[in-house]
Amino acid sequence: MNYTERTRAALESERALCEARLHTYTENGARLDLTRGKPAPEQLALSAGLLDVLDHRSVTDSESGMDCRNYGGPDGIPEARRLLAHMLGTHTADTIVGGNSSLELMFLLISHGMTDGICGSTPWSHVEKRKFLCPAPGYDRHFAITEHFGFGLIPIAMREDGPDMDAVEAYAADPTVKGIWCVPKYQNPTGVIFSDAVIRRFAALHPAAEDFRIFWDNAYCVHDFDADAPKIPNLLELCKEAGNPDLVYEFCSTSKISFPGAGISAVAASPANLIDIKGFLKFATIGPDKLNQLRHARFFKNSAGLAAQMQKHAALLRPKFEAVYRALHEELDGTGTADWTEPKGGYFVSFNTPAGCAKAVVAMCASLGVRFTPAGATYPYGVDPDDRNIRIAPSFATVDEVEAATHILALCTKLVSIDKLLSEGSK
Repeated sequence: MNYTERTRAALESERALCEARLHTYTENGARLDLTRGKPAPEQLALSAGLLDVLDHRSVTDSESGMDCRNYGGPDGIPEARRLLAHMLGTHTADTIVGGNSSLELMFLLISHGMTDGICGSTPWSHVEKRKFLCPAPGYDRHFAITEHFGFGLIPIAMREDGPDMDAVEAYAADPTVKGIWCVPKYQNPTGVIFSDAVIRRFAALHPAAEDFRIFWDNAYCVHDFDADAPKIPNLLELCKEAGNPDLVYEFCSTSKISFPGAGISAVAASPANLIDIKGFLKFATIGPDKLNQLRHARFFKNSAGLAAQMQKHAALLRPKFEAVYRALHEELDGTGTADWTEPKGGYFVSFNTPAGCAKAVVAMCASLGVRFTPAGATYPYGVDPDDRNIRIAPSFATVDEVEAATHILALCTKLVSIDKLLSEGSK
């Protein structure tokens, strides 16, 4: 029976049962951290061979003949460009490869828009009341970049097939709106995969601002748990077909494929956008770390090598996500106190408490030794207007730790929900 249908006596009895069950998970002291989507040590070990690819006897020339030890190669070496272009589903000619962080590329592009202007447009720093669209719940680090540069952040509701495109199209009619953050596959934190219809509406978007850009962070493009996972259309190609070739920047990295602190990243874009990007990057660097690019290209070799690596990651990640789903169903089915997503890839699960309860649930979990990302972090400015959303990041902990932490989360959710109902005067 749903908690809202229970009598006060039944709720008080259920509360006592929840506290007793909670004690079984915390009696020996819990120290569990599910705050960030970090690969576990076992995942990092999958790339240990990357460290052996080059040594002092190695040929360090790219297939282009460039000596990767020296300056130059601002676009990245051909074999690394080909590897990440195939990963994104774009073309090598549309893709440049940089350093270890795609987030850094995004930051640099926003900074470029602020100081120089995008493709010769008015610098964003000169645009009063500039705004950026933020699908929410979404990725806190995206929101933080545009907040840092003084943009007004506009939340866009996430649906089961992607952002609310009616709202996106309406806001894009405002010339002070300069872009939108998107994670199109296994979106952080919902795990939603944008539908073909949503992606085609993005390609057909006609913003009022000529320098409006879609920041298409395809971070989890190959992070599937199963081989039959759906593929999403190539937005860059769709934009060309729709007559909007310059509308999108697409990003990826190997951060959760090889080593998060020592991977390689890429941005794919139209020829005009790439000229613009290289025009400012030349002031920042005389060339990226080509030895690391060479290391990755020789370690993975091609798309088949990359796919084999991702199957190994999936074998480690899938049981952790299944442990989350199992615990949530065991504790919460039939209670009406929560809902959650069950993605088939990526790094996160989105969990919703009753309205007004998420902060209290996270605080209760923390008091018991279980840490989650702060409630509200998945919304612009860290403010969830309904105080409902909690992001679960199962990757770093062990399966047993994930299962225990999720049971504690679910039990705390029940306790906070029951207390709320009791305080509201359930009979």
